[in-house]
Amino acid sequence: MFETGLLLAGDVDPAGVRRQLSRFTASGRLLQLRRGLYALAPPYQKAMPHPFMVANRMVRASYVSLQSALAHYALIPEHVPVVTSVTTSRPGRWNTGLGAFAYRHIKLDLFFGYRMTDLAGGQTALVAKPEKALLDLLYLQPGSDHPAYLRELRLENLELLDLVELKRLAEASGRPKLNRAAKTVGEMSHAAAEEYETL
Repeated sequence: MFETGLLLAGDVDPAGVRRQLSRFTASGRLLQLRRGLYALAPPYQKAMPHPFMVANRMVRASYVSLQSALAHYALIPEHVPVVTSVTTSRPGRWNTGLGAFAYRHIKLDLFFGYRMTDLAGGQTALVAKPEKALLDLLYLQPGSDHPAYLRELRLENLELLDLVELKRLAEASGRPKLNRAAKTVGEMSHAAAEEYETL
């Protein structure tokens, strides 16, 4: 992937660069992902860009979270066809030749709890920690601190969650709703562990 700004540095003809990009896009050599961001089309790629890496590049002030991160960590059973991220910028959605990408807005004081994550093919992307991905989803979903909603999520592999970190991140958010949700998830995790031990 590359941005047109890289091609316009130095003594070049901007109109000529744009014409060439248009020709390459029309001929199928390039994919335009959004204004100013392009990727080589599949026949010309050395490696397919990982969807999480593409998501980071589509919107700079973002990290992969919500259902996409939860599925990545095997905390929900569903396959998620749209890569979901959170951003401090405006929400939006793009359908591209490399997949569909959706962005939900969160406030700047909640933009934490993510890390650079190693992906397939030596690629990396900013992805929410498992605990923060869950809290981001609960923050954005009305009524999500209710136990019924948490059951509807069909969370699995709860032993993968660090409950101490979940509680710490919920407290750092300053949102009572997330503190209540973290407490409920902790209770669900303990109940699942006890059920497993009795089998």
